[in-house]
Amino acid sequence: MKKLRLILGDQLNHGHSWFKEKDKNTVYCIFEMQQETSYVKHHIQKVIAFFLAMRSFSGQLKTDGHQVVYFKLDDKKNKQDLTKNLSLLIKDLAIEKLEYQHPDEYRLDQQLDLFCKNLNIPSEVFDTEHFLSKRNELETFFEGKKTYLMESFYRYMRKKYNILMDGDQPITGKWNYDHDNRKRIPKDHVPPPVKVFSKNVAELTELLSKQKIKTIGNIDSENFIWPITRKQSLELLDFFIKNCLQYFGTFQDAMTPSYWSLYHSRLSFSLNIKLLHPLEVVKAVEIYWSKNQETISIAQAEGFIRQIIGWREYMRGIYWAKMPEFAQLNYLNHKRKLPSWFWNGKTKMHCMSHAIRQSLDYAYAHHIQRLMITGNFALLAGIHPDEIDEWYLGIYIDAIEWVEITNTRGMSQFADGGIVGTKPYVSSANYINKMSHYCKTCFYDPKIKTGPKACPFNALYWNFYDKHKEKLSKNPRIGMAYRLLHKMEANQKSALLEQAEEYLENIENL
Repeated sequence: MKKLRLILGDQLNHGHSWFKEKDKNTVYCIFEMQQETSYVKHHIQKVIAFFLAMRSFSGQLKTDGHQVVYFKLDDKKNKQDLTKNLSLLIKDLAIEKLEYQHPDEYRLDQQLDLFCKNLNIPSEVFDTEHFLSKRNELETFFEGKKTYLMESFYRYMRKKYNILMDGDQPITGKWNYDHDNRKRIPKDHVPPPVKVFSKNVAELTELLSKQKIKTIGNIDSENFIWPITRKQSLELLDFFIKNCLQYFGTFQDAMTPSYWSLYHSRLSFSLNIKLLHPLEVVKAVEIYWSKNQETISIAQAEGFIRQIIGWREYMRGIYWAKMPEFAQLNYLNHKRKLPSWFWNGKTKMHCMSHAIRQSLDYAYAHHIQRLMITGNFALLAGIHPDEIDEWYLGIYIDAIEWVEITNTRGMSQFADGGIVGTKPYVSSANYINKMSHYCKTCFYDPKIKTGPKACPFNALYWNFYDKHKEKLSKNPRIGMAYRLLHKMEANQKSALLEQAEEYLENIENL
């Protein structure tokens, strides 16, 4: 039987069982398509990273003796649509069976499911053999529960894979060291140099231009820095463990305009397209920590491992438990358009300007820049979740819907009403000033609440809680904010709300 096996751009798993045997009657297909470059406006580095990784993976399959059909973006046969390309190959190659792996995105899952229902040949779907939990495992784990507490699922995963465990208890007697991982970068602290990879991608940037692919962001065509092969991804993992793990947890929430990578691993792209397996990453960190406990505290290793087997698996579980309805949630009924400076960084707010410009330059910002700078502002300003969703999905190299939308619409924007986070993640300028070096060189003053030099985060913070008091005031995790708001003198509260209204009316000029 002649089989066609589809490999999507985020299914570049060298260790998949599909590739253990070579079969002359099995043809693998990989497509570069406008369907995928254009469903949202992506960062140019993101598009190029995907294409480079896909081409490299295809080349390795061919080297290993597999039959591969690869459509480049400008291939004359390329129909620029997934199912049209599959139909073409099924006909041209006289395919008798179609096989594919479960897509990680709902839209592709639905597209392929519908396509296969109307095929006149059999089809079969396989696991990607990447994630540490099944699609429905989180939903089953929390069956009958009103809230999906990440910490509970994280502990379950620790036990399931025996990570940092002593029998059924955590190896140190403590599960979570998040409280230890909230330090500001000292003024003169110098992190290790950033591990980057250099590749000339002028040919690909020209291809995107000729094909009229609309992108955002910047790129140095002569010096593309992201890992796009398994070998490079393993090199980046090794660099992180040996050079960054020691202070990863300590400074994982810190922000500075001086360094864009700090101690973060930047492994999310390699993980999300499956060049790395989460368990190999976690085990590598656990083993290195166990051999270097004199110089690396448990808080560093646990903090990183929690992101992989806790947060990452949890977010995927939420995605498959709550889609497609999750993509429409707007609990706070926010409606404002995204300010135009989200696309160029031209704002007087230094924290926002830097986080946005960094995102445009590198297709990357670490999780606190995303959550407590750009996401924080968007939530305080009442930006429509669709607007901020599209921005996050497009601008970041690691943004694939299953992980992006749960973090954005859930964790960041509280549009889900508390499915992911038990409270909105908002702050005034105080938090930003505490955790970053942004404020000292900003046009606005973080200590001023009203007036032309007042930091917008201050007035918008109190305006947010005042506006949403009916929905949020009974939340036990934010009771302090409402107690302070209640005690506030009437003229002070009025001045803050007026300041917020002025800023929102002139949001394009902040």
